[in-house]
Amino acid sequence: MKRVITYGTFDLLHYGHINLLRRAKALGDYLIVAISTDEFNWNEKHKKCYFSYEQRKALVEAVRYVDLVIPEESWDQKRTDVHDYQADVFVIGDDWKGKFDFLREEGVEVVYLPRTPEISSTRIKKDLYDANAEEREAAGKKE
Repeated sequence: MKRVITYGTFDLLHYGHINLLRRAKALGDYLIVAISTDEFNWNEKHKKCYFSYEQRKALVEAVRYVDLVIPEESWDQKRTDVHDYQADVFVIGDDWKGKFDFLREEGVEVVYLPRTPEISSTRIKKDLYDANAEEREAAGKKE
């Protein structure tokens, strides 16, 4: 059995996430998804999620391509995870290209998949913020 592991925050789950998970699963038989915990996101990545870790975990577990969800609690755990979960392939978006090449030394194939270009959680948040700002501005002009 070929095991694939990937990592991410998976906040505001969208079709770009689904594309990544589908393509990751196509590289093997068993897909493990490590989701960043709320503490890791805040303390290390300096970002706050809309959905809690437990909510994001439930959403990702519901995706048919995913076999197992585990917590990501530190940057360093990737090296131990590939051994603990007997991963053959490490997959992540190509915006991280080159950052995880060191995992090849652990005997793991490292694959950087292209992102779905027109969608991201950051873009969704920005678009919603901009739309709300326009609404607030329009409401202020009416008064």
